[in-house]
Amino acid sequence: MDEKEKELSLADIFSLLLSKIWFILIVAVLGLMVAFCISKFLMPVKYSSSVSMYVKSNANKGEQQNVNISEINASKSLVETYIVVLKNTSVVKEVSNELVGNVDDEKLKKCFSITKEGTIDPKSIVSCLTMTSVNNTEVLQLTATTKDPEVSAALCNAYSKVAPSVLIRVVGAGSVETIGSAEANYSPVSPRTSRNCLIGAAAGLFLAVVVVILADLLDNTVKSSDDLNHRTEMAVIGEIDQFGNTKTQKGEASTNAKRYTILDPDTPFYVNEAYKAMRTNLTFALAASSSKSRNVFAVASANPSEGKSTTAANIAISLAQMDCKVLLVDADLRKPVQHRIFKVNNKSGLTNVLVQMDIFENCVKRDVIPNLDLLTTGTKPPNPSELLASDYTADVLGAMSKLYDYVIIDTPPVNVVSDSMVISRSIAGILLVLKYGSTTFEDVKESVRRAELSNTNIIGCVLNGIRRSGGVHDYKYKYKYKSYYSYGYGSSRSGKADSSSAPITEKD
Repeated sequence: MDEKEKELSLADIFSLLLSKIWFILIVAVLGLMVAFCISKFLMPVKYSSSVSMYVKSNANKGEQQNVNISEINASKSLVETYIVVLKNTSVVKEVSNELVGNVDDEKLKKCFSITKEGTIDPKSIVSCLTMTSVNNTEVLQLTATTKDPEVSAALCNAYSKVAPSVLIRVVGAGSVETIGSAEANYSPVSPRTSRNCLIGAAAGLFLAVVVVILADLLDNTVKSSDDLNHRTEMAVIGEIDQFGNTKTQKGEASTNAKRYTILDPDTPFYVNEAYKAMRTNLTFALAASSSKSRNVFAVASANPSEGKSTTAANIAISLAQMDCKVLLVDADLRKPVQHRIFKVNNKSGLTNVLVQMDIFENCVKRDVIPNLDLLTTGTKPPNPSELLASDYTADVLGAMSKLYDYVIIDTPPVNVVSDSMVISRSIAGILLVLKYGSTTFEDVKESVRRAELSNTNIIGCVLNGIRRSGGVHDYKYKYKYKSYYSYGYGSSRSGKADSSSAPITEKD
């Protein structure tokens, strides 16, 4: 099987995102809520105050002097120099000393880090400051943002008091003149809850979109017949949507906890039509088979829990509705299901016929559905693969094919045990059931590899349990296998019937 790389077009991405719109919206809302909670309960409330200082060069010091372009440019360059000087540790210490004398100690401890010596850490003051040239002019604006509005104003005013003398002393060029004074602003500037909420929602939206796309790209499960056609060479015989209700009813016994959805008068129209289309495709596929037993085929899955037994039962019902005489054989000798689906006893069945403990006429359940007979597994054998691989099994299946228009054999998963392969010489091939969103392309590849090794024909595949946008009910067919099997015969079944008795007698 030549597996091709998965590709996504813009239309595919749009369709994918649309199908996951509720997940995306929920994550976006969660992002908004997280941002809101952080803004309201974790981020501290801060207040800002500003003061502006006009920088003069030596050339324009005189009050009556005309100011030209070169003098303005000189002042602009001084602004950057002054910013560096004003952030110097020694200057900041002078500012902190000014603060200590004018601001309450408790407020200072609330806004700044206090050293062991009881002084303000210069780094904590610098972290509260923003110094910029206003619109690239010779005006230097100093903004202080702290947890207290009065401290922010006091810090700006302390700088405006210290700056002129310090800059003249250190730089030795130009001068600064404070434009007004800073006042306490009691309207908080941080956190900006509305902006943070928008950022949180946008981040959630982006994260959800990335997760959805990555999950789809990394998802190697079978999702559509287009995927199968694009990435494999398998023929898709049918597509079956999810339908029915798999929940147990109140008071239902634990032994009957599993419910199986089969075709009946209440089955949705689209499901009936899907099985009719599959029935038509299947009859053409069987007619094209090179096997002598064109009316005998097995139904298997790649792995457990993919709905192959229910699919086999529904295919049998669909064929029986066409007035064909159909036999459904439960050859899953390890984990039988068909007797539960059709609610019949399983005391005797295929195993009893194969070990010649009983004859076919005594074991078959007639007309479980009009035109449909059922042969359950019967007693569980200790050696199912060896029993199915025997020559006598081939003779029994050959005799069945002469009695019925179609013989459908429910077999275990291909990738778990080899039971489906050992009867390959007696059947037209295997119909492989794949579960939407569960069976991977690696599982399909392994099934094909096993079939090729045993020279078993795969008629095609059925994509089961499809979930389409617009929403059919969720349907999960649960079917559990153990990693190994160990079954024995009951003491009452230890005897063996006369080997000369024919298990199946052809009708006149």
